[in-house]
Amino acid sequence: MDDLINRLFDIQAVKFGEFKLKSGIMSPIYLDLRVIVSFPDVLSKVADLMWEKVKDIQFDHLCGVPYTALPIATVLSVMHSKSMVMRRKEKKAYGTGVLIEGRFTKDQTVLIVEDIITSGASILETAKDLEDVGLRPTHSIVMINREQGGQANVEATGSKVLSILTLSEILECLERHNKLEADMITKVRQFLKDNSAVSVPAAKPAPSKPKTLSFKDRAALCPNPVAKRLFTIIEEKQSNLSFNPDVTKKAELLRLTDLVGPKICMLKTHIDVIEDFDEDLVVQIKNLAAKHNFVIFEDRKFADIGNTVQLQFTSGVYKIAQWADIVNAHLVPGPGIIDGLAKGAKEAGRDIGLLLLAEMSSKGNLATGAYTEANVATALQYKDFVMGFISMRGLAPEHPYLTYITPGVQLAKGGDALGQQYDTPESVIGEKCSDIIQVGRGIFGAADPLAEAEKYRAAAWNAYQARVNAAQ
Repeated sequence: MDDLINRLFDIQAVKFGEFKLKSGIMSPIYLDLRVIVSFPDVLSKVADLMWEKVKDIQFDHLCGVPYTALPIATVLSVMHSKSMVMRRKEKKAYGTGVLIEGRFTKDQTVLIVEDIITSGASILETAKDLEDVGLRPTHSIVMINREQGGQANVEATGSKVLSILTLSEILECLERHNKLEADMITKVRQFLKDNSAVSVPAAKPAPSKPKTLSFKDRAALCPNPVAKRLFTIIEEKQSNLSFNPDVTKKAELLRLTDLVGPKICMLKTHIDVIEDFDEDLVVQIKNLAAKHNFVIFEDRKFADIGNTVQLQFTSGVYKIAQWADIVNAHLVPGPGIIDGLAKGAKEAGRDIGLLLLAEMSSKGNLATGAYTEANVATALQYKDFVMGFISMRGLAPEHPYLTYITPGVQLAKGGDALGQQYDTPESVIGEKCSDIIQVGRGIFGAADPLAEAEKYRAAAWNAYQARVNAAQ
């Protein structure tokens, strides 16, 4: 053990001076085990010593306290084939939105791994988040116990704490090996005597959830003119329903659009499936948009490099930039695709909004996790052009100018033979905090499309109003 302590001193994982600890108290000794990630021999030794302490304990998962203990927990997991779950420091407002990552089931047990224990606050915070998802943190293993009451604070909750070293043992070792001046040794010992019981700092109040604004209020916040117009239409028509008549004939597309136009805020087209497309179709769609007051969203899903998408957007048979109010794109090629579409909109001389495909409704899709998070981060950099997302939920509620359109919605949950997954308006709008439901077959496949459209409109609108009222 002396060899390890001396090694920790040599790599400056143990420092002496004046330091403010997380608990708020000033200390003449500071333990910085973050540096051990740069010294594999030390990291490995720490993991070995921890394993010797816990190898006879029964537990289902390891969980390292973020961030210093994460590499230690990872080494233990890999070396001893033990499952691990990971706690985030804070819940993201987008992506999966969870604090505990990994695969686990309710009532499974967890061994918490921590580098240092002072007041025990970090272990208690981690334990609470684990308990909130149904896990049971029964033990904690720490490398160094500062002997300042942390072990007692944690064990008062019923969880056992084990440690490899104490601060007194470190001090005695360094004194034996003449690593410290006598006055520093005296100062540290007096500090330990004076601070033998550090209370757990009071928990900070949880940040308040951003309240849901009316579409009218959100319209005033929109930097993109099309988003502002869309929110205004939604408020005026009391409709957050987007209709997708996925038919292949011009006449049928126009008939269905004219029929349900009064009930919708948006028409979503797949223009390249229309077998008898001509320029007159575009003229008539635009006339119906003016007649019934909705925006036109061409679901083109651009996915190429910037120069190519600019041409796809402005040229060819369909000349989408001349008539679509909204288009969408995959971020796979990088932000250059946004630049290319923005140039196309400028070339067309029209206000156009872009939606990023942050999530999808099909089973097994890859638009998840880090990819979804990257979509949100990129959107915030292009707020004048990117107006929101195709997503399965609200991703960044702290930015109410962004809009969320969710496909795969029906009045009853289910799926189809090709992997499409359906959710309800109440779930999508009310619980998952999306804004607009996207409905196709649920309306045009019904015996009475107009009546069915009204059901979807009312369900989505009422779900959103319930969110607004709950925030009052």
